[in-house]
Amino acid sequence: MSAPLRRDIPDAWDEGADEDLPFKPLSAEEAKAWRADNPQLSPWRVIAVQAAVGLVVALLARLVTGEMVVFWSALYGAGVVVLPGALMARGMTSRLSSLSPGTGAVSFMLWEFLKIGVSVVLLMLAYRIVVPLSWPALLVGLVVCTKVYWVALWWRRPKKNS
Repeated sequence: MSAPLRRDIPDAWDEGADEDLPFKPLSAEEAKAWRADNPQLSPWRVIAVQAAVGLVVALLARLVTGEMVVFWSALYGAGVVVLPGALMARGMTSRLSSLSPGTGAVSFMLWEFLKIGVSVVLLMLAYRIVVPLSWPALLVGLVVCTKVYWVALWWRRPKKNS
């Protein structure tokens, strides 16, 4: 048995439903408070942390295995994440990408497509660039650097108590 429909709540899909919802722009103080509660994380900071984590993974791989092949392979795997990510961050932080919401959305899709394409090309060239290549080490560097994105979702500046 389905629950009865409530007619006192406007349906977002009904025409004119937006007219019933009140819209109030934020004041300068409210906007400042909102920004303090919702800090933004720079994509460049994420890229820098990815690069640092990639270097640490490569150094640990070298330390554990004692082989330079593993170091270079893990470092290359980190580069497969960091270099395309930096390319996308550069494109997304450009003035052109922030002209309008539509331009921003199209720009995001184009830069993301380019990022994926560069990553695929770097993976295809891996066996020619890193000789000899350790695929497990490359994949460990790639996966660990990719996971930095998830850490960034929870990584926020501490809130200031005023």
